[in-house]
Amino acid sequence: MSDRTGDGGDVGHVSLVGSGPGDPELLTVKARRLLDEADVVLHDKLPGPDIISLVPEDRREDVGKRAGGEWTPQEYTNRRLVELAREGKHVVRLKGGDPFVFGRGGEEMEHLASEGVPFEVVPGVTSAIAGPAVAGIPVTHRDHASSVSFVTGHEDPTKEESAVDWDALAATGGTIVVLMGVGKLPAYSAELRSAGLDPETPVALVERATWPGMRVATGTLETIVDVRDEAGIEPPAITVVGDVAATRDRVRAFLRSGYETEVGEGR
Repeated sequence: MSDRTGDGGDVGHVSLVGSGPGDPELLTVKARRLLDEADVVLHDKLPGPDIISLVPEDRREDVGKRAGGEWTPQEYTNRRLVELAREGKHVVRLKGGDPFVFGRGGEEMEHLASEGVPFEVVPGVTSAIAGPAVAGIPVTHRDHASSVSFVTGHEDPTKEESAVDWDALAATGGTIVVLMGVGKLPAYSAELRSAGLDPETPVALVERATWPGMRVATGTLETIVDVRDEAGIEPPAITVVGDVAATRDRVRAFLRSGYETEVGEGR
């Protein structure tokens, strides 16, 4: 049974699909099927070239950075999703990781609902967990961390002040995972130290997790900025703060992740 648009035409639907951290083999079976079936796939760069290339060029649209380095406005993406669905198309909105973990999937879902467009959500393997895992770092561990907090390092720039309470995070005693935060590492590492977190707390940076050329750098809350600079770690990268980050040192000699990894270490 198809829904109807206001002008009497059939309306398609949108699939909000998580692509996982970047390795095509970490796509879910459903995500891969929908990429094959979709009339149009709207994507940015975060799924990675190996996954994006699974879709023929004539069935995909890039809604990431435009020529000149400016991001496509979210309002345009929202509008385009509705336009294509109202043309009767099955649209896949392909997102890196999971659609609802700092992926703006919630905003797009609400917009589609407000416009009367049917949609489904296809969860993906979030890089917040998978990235550390393939580097030999569990985000929780019975001996080291019974809780984990996921934080964005790239908040809405229109906010007058940060919504992240670094004092509260420092007091939890659990793992802190920061996504999209390698550029602001000096600021929040200083905030966490000021909040009372031990400067010797282990920290790891995982760059381009599960992508070719993945790299890992480790240090402490005191040294990690210097480690980042010396190793040349760049976005996209995940920051892991907490005792679990030291697990890597105990297991990496036996870790066979299958990813080409250059390692920078610094304590």
